[in-house]
Amino acid sequence: MSTPVRLRPGDTIGILGGGQLGRMMALAGASLGLKSHIFCPDPDSPAFEVADAYTVAPYEDVAALDVFASQCQAITYEFENVPGPTAAHLDARCPVRPGVRALEVSQDRMWEKEFLRGAGVDIADFARIDSDGDLEAALAAFDGQGVLKTRRFGYDGKGQVMIRQASDARGALATLKHAPAVLERLIGFEREVSVIVSRDVDGNVSAYDLAENVHEHHILKTSTVPASVSGETAERARRMAEQIAASLDYVGVMGVEMFLCGSGADERLLVNEIAPRVHNSGHWTQDACLTSQFEQHMRAVAGWQLGSTERHSDVVMENLIGDECERWPQILAEPNARLHLYGKAEARPGRKMGHVNRITSKRG
Repeated sequence: MSTPVRLRPGDTIGILGGGQLGRMMALAGASLGLKSHIFCPDPDSPAFEVADAYTVAPYEDVAALDVFASQCQAITYEFENVPGPTAAHLDARCPVRPGVRALEVSQDRMWEKEFLRGAGVDIADFARIDSDGDLEAALAAFDGQGVLKTRRFGYDGKGQVMIRQASDARGALATLKHAPAVLERLIGFEREVSVIVSRDVDGNVSAYDLAENVHEHHILKTSTVPASVSGETAERARRMAEQIAASLDYVGVMGVEMFLCGSGADERLLVNEIAPRVHNSGHWTQDACLTSQFEQHMRAVAGWQLGSTERHSDVVMENLIGDECERWPQILAEPNARLHLYGKAEARPGRKMGHVNRITSKRG
């Protein structure tokens, strides 16, 4: 086994993607003396404002990728739809963390579900859908209900159709433009929760406290910590997340979304999906923990020791969507609120413009 590459302060981490996650990673890296180089095709990327260097080029531009790799000591990414060939090309020249396999697994919902099942964690029943006949057969097996999702490129409710009755199924595949899809059994759940887990190059794994999430219009609205679950449930969720990270030989921070179903003796945790990157439901760590998820990720990518995931405060993170960012004067006046704005030029409906963490004393 080769010795893993470890960076020193002053070295550069390349970041594929120039959105708010890349921006917050670059800021966290800077506090550790690490430089950042953002690679993104969008010339208006908000991460550029806080980076030491940036490249505007398509992810398929091999010449630009080669120059980028030559200027970095390690490379990471802020979103999971980085083209697979791009990540593989870079990894041959500079360590890419998390690795290429994590991207491959997360980019295809069918592959992701097969991986999760193989990793030994519980998930909802699913079926591969390539035709209307496949959909009809799967619905018959799933009591006529399910969530039809494209296998690739879906997020925040995009690329999916909810099927609760027979009429919903008619034309469902056409709505998704007959893209390869997967049908998930419709699950009745009590809560949506998530774990932010981290793993370093030496295989050490650590997880933050469980967050309880509320979505509005398929977009995360709030994450509350601690979640309203038992200590045993929170520990079980943590172990599941750590098991997934180890199965992927993962390096960095990962978001693991779960459904909490049933109660008492019938309670179950089902993994919904994984995100091989820092995650929206982990933004609360910026102000409620000594080490934020963003610093933790940059530590892992640099080959450094992980920081403490201990929480010193209770917290509610609220996403600021669209023109909600105009509430910034009122938020700044709140004594227990910490505002984070992303520097995006235009507030559009459904666009994440910032978030606020509201801190209270830790109970117990």
